[in-house]
Amino acid sequence: MRDVAELAGVSVMTVSNVLNGKPKVNAETRARVLQAVEQSGYRMNINARRLRQGTSNTVAMIIPRFDHTYFGELAAKFSEKLSGSGLHLVVEQSNALAEHELEAISLFPLNSYAGVVLSSVGLTGAQIDKLDLGIPVVLLGEQDMPERFDHVMMGNTAGAELAVAHMLRTGARRVIMFGAADPTADNGMGGMRTRGWQRAYAAAGLDCDPGLAVHVPQYEPDVAYDTMRRVIESGMEFDGVFAITDSVGFGALAAVLDSGLRVPEDVQLVGFDNLEMSEIVRPSLSSIDPDRELMVEHIFRLLQERIAHGYNNMPPEHIVSTVNLVERASTR
Repeated sequence: MRDVAELAGVSVMTVSNVLNGKPKVNAETRARVLQAVEQSGYRMNINARRLRQGTSNTVAMIIPRFDHTYFGELAAKFSEKLSGSGLHLVVEQSNALAEHELEAISLFPLNSYAGVVLSSVGLTGAQIDKLDLGIPVVLLGEQDMPERFDHVMMGNTAGAELAVAHMLRTGARRVIMFGAADPTADNGMGGMRTRGWQRAYAAAGLDCDPGLAVHVPQYEPDVAYDTMRRVIESGMEFDGVFAITDSVGFGALAAVLDSGLRVPEDVQLVGFDNLEMSEIVRPSLSSIDPDRELMVEHIFRLLQERIAHGYNNMPPEHIVSTVNLVERASTR
C-alpha cells in the first residue's frame, strides 16, 4: 500500500480510503490511485486484514429467490445503499426452505460476515429464536419474529385495508381476496393481508362474504392466472380483486382480460409490492407501495449501529414500514 501511495503521490490513508470505498476522496485522486493500483499489480489481502482487525466488511443478505422481482429489487436497493459505506454485499438464495436458510447462516459464528440480513420464509420465529449467531442480524419477513432480534416488516394489514377500502369507495362491492389465508390461524403475510381485507369491509359498514376469499397455491403469475380462470368459469360474481402480491396480480389481470371483462369498468384490481413492472403492464396495475426505500434505510441503520456498538448492546427494534396506495389504470 505504501508503494501504491508513493506511485500515486498520495498518503497511505488516501489509498486505504479509495480501496475501502470511502467517499472522502475526490474523483481525480481516486482515478490516480486506481491507476497506481493497476500499474503496480497490488491486491488487498482480505483474509490478512480480517485477521488483523478481527472484523469483516462483508454483509450477507439471504433472500428466498434471486428471480423473484420483489427480492431482486430489494437487494439492488440495499446494495446501492451500502455503496461508499465501506461495507460490501454478498447475496445468497435460500429457496424459501428452512434447511437452506440454516445452511446459509451456518458460517456466521466463524465471523465470516460483519452482519446478516435474513429474509426468513422457511424458518419459523420459534426456530430462529434458538439461533445464537454472535453477529448483528436484521430479520425481514411477514411473520412474528423473536423479540431479541431486530425485525423490519411491511405494513401488511394496513396496506390490504387501504387497497380494498379504495375499491369499495369507488363502487366495488364484491372484492375477491386473491391469495387468502385463514386470519385466525396464519400469522404470516396471508393471514395479515386477509385481516386487512376484512377490516376494510367492516370500516365501510358492509358484509364481507367469506366465499370471496380465494386460495392461490403459489404466488406466481402462471398459477394465479389458472386460479383466476377457474374462479371466472365457476360463475362467481365479483367486481374487484385484491391480489396478495403484484406477481399474483399480473396473473389475475391477464385472466380477467382474457375472459372478456373490462378493467377497471367491470373489475378493479389492486396488487401489493409496487414492483416496477406494475407501471408497464396494460392496464397499469394499482398497487400498495411498502416503501422499500424506507425499509432499506432502517436495515442499513440497524446494521451500522450493531456493528459499531456491539450486536447485543442495544435494545432490539421491531419496525413496521409505512404503506401507501399508488393508483394506476386498473382502478377507478
